[in-house]
Amino acid sequence: MPRTGPWIALFAAALIGAGAGAQTYPARPIRLVVGFPPGGGTDIVARIVGQKLTEAWGQQVIVDNRPGAAGMIGASIVAKTQPDGYTLLMSHVNSQAIGPAIALQQLYDPMRDFTYIAYVGYVPNVLVVHPSTPAKNLRELVALAKARPGELTFASPGVNSTNYLAGEMFRRATGIDITHVPYKGSSPAIVDLLAGHVVMNFDAMSSCISYIRQGRMRPLAVTTAARDPQLPDVPTVREFGVRNYDVTNWYSVAAPAGLPREIVGRLNAEVNRIVQAPDARVRLDELGTRVTPMSPEQFTEFVRAEIAKYAKVVKEAGIKME
Repeated sequence: MPRTGPWIALFAAALIGAGAGAQTYPARPIRLVVGFPPGGGTDIVARIVGQKLTEAWGQQVIVDNRPGAAGMIGASIVAKTQPDGYTLLMSHVNSQAIGPAIALQQLYDPMRDFTYIAYVGYVPNVLVVHPSTPAKNLRELVALAKARPGELTFASPGVNSTNYLAGEMFRRATGIDITHVPYKGSSPAIVDLLAGHVVMNFDAMSSCISYIRQGRMRPLAVTTAARDPQLPDVPTVREFGVRNYDVTNWYSVAAPAGLPREIVGRLNAEVNRIVQAPDARVRLDELGTRVTPMSPEQFTEFVRAEIAKYAKVVKEAGIKME
């Protein structure tokens, strides 16, 4: 028994030290890694959250853009850092659920290597077609595709995007033969749809809402479980009869695995407060982001379900990273 005394004392001191660290957090600037270039949706959301955290805590939150591999480069950097709360990730569905299922080389395990802190919200995807397309609704689109197998084209920024996965899931559910046309980013895909070079795109609402309002794109369905308030007259894919169909671009805050529970709790509470504050809410609404606060436990289970959903599609379709 006497030999265990020093070890108990050391263990107790470690616990006290960890608790003290959590109580004083943050004591220095925080790095918020974004796996996409400046100016995109993920970057803008990160800067909104980062600015508000800086104002609340008096410690600067520095946004660090590390683009590449659908956000996986930035995520891999965070996965390898110390879990002390001073390096965070503005995580995205591409980096946490889609990319790891498609990538030929696994940079990290999205469940094992991360602590999931707070869910910021999601941007719906919309199935849009060029106005010259004869189909005025999903039923007519499916009938047109079956009458002209392989002729209808759908654009996307690549197989590692929700645009492509949404199209692939729709194709498999309806049994239609449509041709995927990948682009090097969202902008060129949108340009070609507007020009009529491709028929459709399952694009993020934030990217196409202005064109929809101008009449330059025709929305046929939203990919979310329920209709979206910005397009209340546009039905969901589920309303067409495709069960369990739900595809969104979502944003969240994560950290390396092993982040102390006290820091997780403090960050979760603060991020949830920020995204529901009136001024931040207005800015997020402008981006088409639907705020949906969750506890760390709820968010972790959400990510687990998203990983399983996309892994199933990727396996059945034999999809690989381009």
